[in-house]
Amino acid sequence: MSIVSHVAIFSTGQDCKVMRIIAHLDMDAFFAAIEERDTPAFRGMPLVVGAAPQGGNGRGVASTANYLARAYGIYSATPISTAWRLSEAARLAGKPPVIFVSVDMHKYARVSEDVMRLVRRFLPLVEQASIDESYGDVSFTESYEAAESLCLRLKNAIHAEERLTASVGIGPNKLIAKIASGWRKPDGLTVVREEEAETFLAPLSIRVIPGIGPKTESILNGKHIKTVTELRELTVHQLEALLGKRGVDFYEKIRGRDDSPVEEYSEPQSIGEQETFDSDTLDSQRLVTLLDALVHGVIERLHHAGFQSFRTVVLTVRFADFKTTSRAHTLAAPTDNVAILQREGLKLLLPFLDRRENPHRKLIRLLGLRVEKLS
Repeated sequence: MSIVSHVAIFSTGQDCKVMRIIAHLDMDAFFAAIEERDTPAFRGMPLVVGAAPQGGNGRGVASTANYLARAYGIYSATPISTAWRLSEAARLAGKPPVIFVSVDMHKYARVSEDVMRLVRRFLPLVEQASIDESYGDVSFTESYEAAESLCLRLKNAIHAEERLTASVGIGPNKLIAKIASGWRKPDGLTVVREEEAETFLAPLSIRVIPGIGPKTESILNGKHIKTVTELRELTVHQLEALLGKRGVDFYEKIRGRDDSPVEEYSEPQSIGEQETFDSDTLDSQRLVTLLDALVHGVIERLHHAGFQSFRTVVLTVRFADFKTTSRAHTLAAPTDNVAILQREGLKLLLPFLDRRENPHRKLIRLLGLRVEKLS
């Protein structure tokens, strides 16, 4: 079930004007900020939350880097071995080394719930986009000035009650609001009115446009297109010829147009956990031991989120060559039984240990387990 956003409609005589104002809130370096808040010794130090670095031999990636660590070149998704090397280079240059902290997803999820409750106290319609960001329809304020004042009060409340900072973007739609929220991080508040949207986007890199990833960027760079302004020189037909149906969507986005609604979903789509092995493996004992840990973690998160059962089990395997495969099974009836989840997870895992799903006996790098159809 979803609730679709409303817009404010103002009528003067025969004219009718629609005023749509959307806010996007993005917590600043969320995981790292929580660790700094909870451990005073971490404050003022470069900090990375992610996999264990193991002296430069660690596997996995950085989940979050605080802004001091980003100054070293470490960002979300940086390989943890690279993060370690960058930390060592900084240390040898006389700078503070990075503090590496393991991920505590349960803690972050609890803080996220507290933050989102605060957001809903201020905004009547909220779409949670991820653990640390959300959209809010603030059209009811009837002006950008009033929306800015409201969002400033929300930011102050988050800082006062959770001791964390958030950056907010306000715009005529979700697209502009999201890009604006990253404009003055951390602790920023940026307003882009409808008539300012095209000018705001013009000088920016094409990568700010949702949907333009490394592959699409490479295609466009090959045509000497690097900024939104340069991309606007292509007609809609040229964009479609170059990028397929997505080209038509990009034609609208680079002009600041986006009519997607703010929708508040009543329940998450799935709950899951995953883990990267210290070294690639096909050892059945290691795989089954990790699967058992994932099962208990998923059940704990399921209950913490207030759900009583699930029906679909999904197992994800990532091989050493980074090829990722998922297999799923839907049960006849809902359950929250640990033994059933263990059994179904094992049934999905076993084919990856023989020729059914792994004919070339490739080593496994990562194992993930999630449940869907929650109730």
